Amino acid sequence: MIPVSQAAAPAASPSPPAAPASGADGRTAERSLLRRTLARPEIGALIAAVAVYLFFFAVAPSFREAGSLATVLYQASVMGIMALPVALLMIGGEFDLSAGVAVTASALTASMFSFQLSMNVWTGVAVALVVSLGIGALNGYMLVKTGLPSFLITLATFLMLQGLNLAVTKIFTGNVATDSISDMDGFDQARAVFASEIGVGGVQLKVTVLWWLGFAALATWVLLRTRLGNWTFAVGGNKDSARAVGVPVAFTKIALFMAVGFGAWFTGMHLLFSFNAVQSGEGVGNEFLYIIAAVIGGCLLTGGYGSAIGSVIGAFIFGMVSQGIVYANWNPDWFKFFLGVMLLIATLVNLWVRRTATRR
Repeated sequence: MIPVSQAAAPAASPSPPAAPASGADGRTAERSLLRRTLARPEIGALIAAVAVYLFFFAVAPSFREAGSLATVLYQASVMGIMALPVALLMIGGEFDLSAGVAVTASALTASMFSFQLSMNVWTGVAVALVVSLGIGALNGYMLVKTGLPSFLITLATFLMLQGLNLAVTKIFTGNVATDSISDMDGFDQARAVFASEIGVGGVQLKVTVLWWLGFAALATWVLLRTRLGNWTFAVGGNKDSARAVGVPVAFTKIALFMAVGFGAWFTGMHLLFSFNAVQSGEGVGNEFLYIIAAVIGGCLLTGGYGSAIGSVIGAFIFGMVSQGIVYANWNPDWFKFFLGVMLLIATLVNLWVRRTATRR
């Protein structure tokens, strides 16, 4: 029998490990408000927009007037309504090089369908919507079924639409432009929806500005608060991983292309009811401006990153540059140069902001 005094003492219970200092683990530490703000994709574009505004505010006195701001907003809205769905498509990892001529195709469809059949212009507007959504759906369907890059698919669509716009217009009108529809039934009502002006504080503001901001709010809500928004980021980041966890990749891609089709329809209707007729050769090259606005706004060319608000800021920068050069009495030939400078600066600022936000 072992004496009690010689019995082994019970092992002392280990002391609980000291709690890690707050913020010691970078994986669980809460990021500061500044860092979370810098992580937003549109912050770099916002910084660039402020710089551009201050620059033209200083060098062009007429740029400071309220009427000038209304003109800038109008230019930005026409660009921004298309830049929004293009940005969503880029977040989803794809491009649409047919977006520019698709706008013209939509306007031509509405105009010629209404004029040649002597119908209410709203009938042509409805047919143009179906055609535009169909073009977007065809682009998306060809993408998911063939696996070809969207660059090639939409480049082919671009060339086909460019040829169709000119050839079909000549067949029905004998000219390269459509006939005026300003005296047809429904024109005034359609013009009020797509191309009217609203007085705000003594300044005439185009209705497209209000539509643009409304579409931006809707797109932001879709991206941040709906399944479709989650699916968009997922398929843009890695479509194979997204498919593995149940994301409907094909549906998401086609829906995004159809969103571009809707934007082309609305922009086309604005052009038609602003000028009463449409030139069949318009729109070529605008697809790059839409992409530029999205990239300036923080969208990555590789997909999976960006925001709707960023495209709004990118379009606003476009409007400021295009009109600021005019108000400064500079040669408008410098526009493309300044647009390229803005693209490069905004891209570099976005890169710096992302690296700053993710640096420990």
